[in-house]
Amino acid sequence: MILAGDIGGTNARLGLFERSGARLRMIAAETYPSRQHASLEEIVELFMARQHGPPARACFAIAGPVSNGRGVTTNLAWVVDMRHVGQIIGLPDVDLINDLEAIAHGLDELEDKDVAVLHPGTPGAEGNRAIIAAGTGLGEAGAYWDGRQHHPFACEGGHADFAPRTSVRDRSPHMAAGPVRSGQLRARPFRRRAVRGLQVPSLSEPS
Repeated sequence: MILAGDIGGTNARLGLFERSGARLRMIAAETYPSRQHASLEEIVELFMARQHGPPARACFAIAGPVSNGRGVTTNLAWVVDMRHVGQIIGLPDVDLINDLEAIAHGLDELEDKDVAVLHPGTPGAEGNRAIIAAGTGLGEAGAYWDGRQHHPFACEGGHADFAPRTSVRDRSPHMAAGPVRSGQLRARPFRRRAVRGLQVPSLSEPS
């Protein structure tokens, strides 16, 4: 069996899967409010206490940068270390990747019914992919095309600087694009602090 986890700033979702032909079948799943727990290890321990034995493989996708099996969650006060998580699960090796990179890996598994077209493109077009997800923060990843297949990669593009190129720019606070696009900033405080009452239509409603 395979243990998979999607760890975000709002919820942590864990699931157990088994192979069913060329696809995976979910046999157990739980959702935990992330901020009600001190660490990923605590959540994994709760989940595994309800299962029968360790899985054969495990991988967790977290909202934040990952390096050498260690990640820092962007919107939680967590440091995730796969060595500690592996000890709880009973596995010597556990994988940790960025959450948007995980989505990039799964795009080719989507069927037509899973996709909504926002703007029609060119049929049969090939090239690089951009993956954007506005949740608790603004997640971004990509997948470059080598002429035969796509190769996913993580990035932290949601932390790029946001500064409107208008007459109010000099009076705007220095901020990252992620909180603006994901709805963490609210319109009235932003107007009061940044633009002194001027209307900013694109920021008038949280996403």
